[in-house]
Amino acid sequence: MSGWAAMAPAPVFALSTQADRGATKLQAFDLADVDLAEGPFLHAQRMTEAYLLKLEPDRMLHNFRVNAGLKAKAAVYGGWESEPTWEDINCHGHTLGHYLSACALAYRSTNNKRFKQRIEYIASELAACQQASGNGLVCAFPKGPALVEAHLRGEKITGVPWYTLHKIFAGLRDATSMAHSDTSRAVLLRLADWTVESTRPLSDAQFESMLNTEHGGMNEVFADLYSLTGNADYRRMAERFSHKALLEPLAKGRDHLDGLHANTQVPKIVGFQRVYEITGEPKYNDAAEFFWGTVARTRSFATGGHGDNEHFFPMADFAKHVFSAKASETCCQHNMLKLTRALFVHDPQAEYADYYERTLYNGILASQDPDSGMVSYFQGARPGYMKLYHTPERSFWCCTGTGMENHVKYRDSIYFHADSALYVNLFIPSTVRWKQQKAVLTQTTTFPESSGTTLKLQLEQPAEFTLKLRHPRWSKAAVVLVNGKEAARSSHPCSYVDVSRTWRSGDEIELQLTMEIATDSAPAAPEIVAFTYGPLVLAAALGRDGLASGSDIIVNEREIGKYNDSPFTPPRLRGDPGTIARSIRRGDSANEFLLVSTEQKTVRLMPYHRIAHERYVTYWQIEPPAV
Repeated sequence: MSGWAAMAPAPVFALSTQADRGATKLQAFDLADVDLAEGPFLHAQRMTEAYLLKLEPDRMLHNFRVNAGLKAKAAVYGGWESEPTWEDINCHGHTLGHYLSACALAYRSTNNKRFKQRIEYIASELAACQQASGNGLVCAFPKGPALVEAHLRGEKITGVPWYTLHKIFAGLRDATSMAHSDTSRAVLLRLADWTVESTRPLSDAQFESMLNTEHGGMNEVFADLYSLTGNADYRRMAERFSHKALLEPLAKGRDHLDGLHANTQVPKIVGFQRVYEITGEPKYNDAAEFFWGTVARTRSFATGGHGDNEHFFPMADFAKHVFSAKASETCCQHNMLKLTRALFVHDPQAEYADYYERTLYNGILASQDPDSGMVSYFQGARPGYMKLYHTPERSFWCCTGTGMENHVKYRDSIYFHADSALYVNLFIPSTVRWKQQKAVLTQTTTFPESSGTTLKLQLEQPAEFTLKLRHPRWSKAAVVLVNGKEAARSSHPCSYVDVSRTWRSGDEIELQLTMEIATDSAPAAPEIVAFTYGPLVLAAALGRDGLASGSDIIVNEREIGKYNDSPFTPPRLRGDPGTIARSIRRGDSANEFLLVSTEQKTVRLMPYHRIAHERYVTYWQIEPPAV
């Protein structure tokens, strides 16, 4: 892989980097080369596209113009765009950065010029702000540039300026890369140069102290900027913005995450992997791989989420945290998938793809209200909890911003390719155009309503390559048929089934998998279990008892815990968890399962990502069998 190409689905150009030499040449496909077919992912994308086009750029630009001494063109949005968060930390302006990224992703995916027009308008307005202020800084902080200046002086501040600026950096980067916006590129580089000069006087110790305040993935964007330009100042900034207090223990294989704010850390780790790609320094990759293994293997819930009230907790205390209303912050899942994708491209192991699939269904797809397109902040496992979604104009949580991006980039990790191999990682109805092989692959599937998938090739001429089909951990066996005849078989879950041959146009490949009911629990609390079906968490659908109509859309994140504090007693389960799992039977539809509780009540289970407007249970406290 190489520089900018490794970072973005739609490379403008790329520079060779240290880590490229001798590395696996695995690449993601350009978003423009993948189409989604009808299904829940395409529906989620369309809902987000509609929301993006309803938002008004001038309202998001309000505080940027005011800080630059220009007259605002529209009233500012509510929520986090004009009010403090629950910790009284201002994040004003972060939404604009996410919005730019989302519009770039949507434009690259659909070629809808309305998204490109939004990007160009916002970039031109930010350029006007730079011109008016006389420097490269563009910000929407309540105290304007003074907040950044105080932060640089080492003063105690109420705010997270680099966290918010990271979103602007990332939005401009994505607009440059995926929408080929020259205006965005000019604003981005001027902002980057301002950052270089503003931080140059800081000693290494002062810089490191500054990084104790949440700063997003500033190391990642400067690594991207180095690949974009070759400017050595940007490489130096990528390394300076790599928080040594986090990097050094992780690089040595030490887990010191207990008590840390989770989503403060994950973007830094994404940046570590990116810094590795431009420098070849093993410590960055070592830290990223160790962090991923620690979080994905030992700190994650069944849904792929992690953390309680936004913080990592000791897994020995799992039982104290699993039933929280403020667990599984969606931003954390968003950033863990970014990290997973980056590590997979470097080292294409099926374990990464398995985790990606689990979190994509039970975390990302599950976070969107399929009726309104709004998204959730937390996805708690408190019994009787229900998902709470943001309002269209008065919330703008951090997860609102990442939510704008999540649902317009589903096509970015279905397929990957090397020179003579095509990886099929996700079972999503879609089509990919593999230009190097002059091949088109169409995937037809109703997964996860049914197991397995069918692939059909169109080729200009016969071509020799390998199809690498994921055999997921949740399937005991995998069988591959080519044109109706068995071509390969695997008894090794969490691996790839390789089918190498000279392919011809019209060849049809069928991947047969098996999905079973199973349980998921933490070693420290084996009596607390979630039920799964393949990669899906099954949730008890418990109706809307005690809930007012429409009350699942809230304005203020302070309401999340209070709203779900009402006492609720879930159905009781007694017995051996494995025996209970084997007793679950199919319902009348492909998405329904039936469980009989200790009280002899029949409980309806369904895939968690399909739960939207009712109370649910995902984790069960299993009582021991009666003596």
